[in-house]
Amino acid sequence: MKRLTGLMSMVLALFLFSGLSLFAGGAQEESAAPAVDEKPMTHEELVAAAQAEGKVVVYSITSRIANAAEAFTAKYGIEVEDTNLKDFELIEKISKEGSTGAVGADFVIAQDGGRVMGELINLGYLYNYVPPTMKDIIPEEFQNPLSFAFINKVFIYNDEAAPVPPFDNIWALTTPEWAGFFQFKNPFQEGVNANFLTMVTKPEIADEIAAAYKEYFGKEIRLTTPNAGYEWIKAILENDLILTTSDTTTAETIGIKGQNKPNNAGLFVFSKFRYKESKNLALEPMMNVKPFSGFYYPIYALMDSNAAHPNAAKLFIEYLLTEEGFAPWGKDLGTYSSNPNIPLQPLDHPMTTWVEILVAEDPAYCFENRADVEEFLNEYIY
Repeated sequence: MKRLTGLMSMVLALFLFSGLSLFAGGAQEESAAPAVDEKPMTHEELVAAAQAEGKVVVYSITSRIANAAEAFTAKYGIEVEDTNLKDFELIEKISKEGSTGAVGADFVIAQDGGRVMGELINLGYLYNYVPPTMKDIIPEEFQNPLSFAFINKVFIYNDEAAPVPPFDNIWALTTPEWAGFFQFKNPFQEGVNANFLTMVTKPEIADEIAAAYKEYFGKEIRLTTPNAGYEWIKAILENDLILTTSDTTTAETIGIKGQNKPNNAGLFVFSKFRYKESKNLALEPMMNVKPFSGFYYPIYALMDSNAAHPNAAKLFIEYLLTEEGFAPWGKDLGTYSSNPNIPLQPLDHPMTTWVEILVAEDPAYCFENRADVEEFLNEYIY
């Protein structure tokens, strides 16, 4: 998508992420999703109602939903029809079904907070549901809209060619030494990447970027764009930023051993760090970059207002928030359940670490400002 669609004039309801529990020390703004008044059920009653429906349909931006579906069916005897979609495909499909009243998904696993809030939740196509068994477990700040998990994208480099991190300030990526050596998935092919570039234009983050410029170059930044965030985006694009089609390709290209390129890095999902062992790649994250080392974003579990199997959907959402249900994601590093009781992989870092060094996705800001950033990007990418 080259631009956000369906922009509306309604004001997003905001609430402040307090940064408690899993995200201690971090803060972000979020929009609240409406909940539907329903008769409360015990877990046993929900299981019985779900089994009576016999089936659940889910659209998901993560292919690992298929593994969770198989385990869910084995546990409860409920058929799962799962469809893996790209983030923009899911949003467009739900929007079309919601606007026509067509029956499709019972619930979704979705990302791209700005569009999910503005185009799906605010229009009533999706609504919030928190399993009663999870209300005292999932931190309150992750309950509305319900965050199923969090993903992080981090600056990662080839640690064979460069024994130590090749940069510690994002402005290094704008210098001649880094021309053509930094990779990032095309933001027009993944909404969360467009959201990250939107977030760096947020005034308080742009101020940090301006301070990092002064620290790196020893002088105040001179603006040719609205703020330092836009200026950084412009500078990396003009410095031959390599726009890739997937984070997997990025990781594999950067991590190949035998390269004699000390300046060789990208910004991609931390979960690809597992390729260090599984694919024998030379990969290492950079966790001390100023003013940030990457970004993180939520993945939401939300009910479809046209659900044909609502109880089965609720049971599946509950299951995904347990250690058993989260196992397809929890077996690797780089995906973090909103349930703080689910343990991390040994080589991973807790979100209390990541939140201090990564940019958080603010759906409200992204919804209101991404079209402007995408218009700016159009000048360079197309």
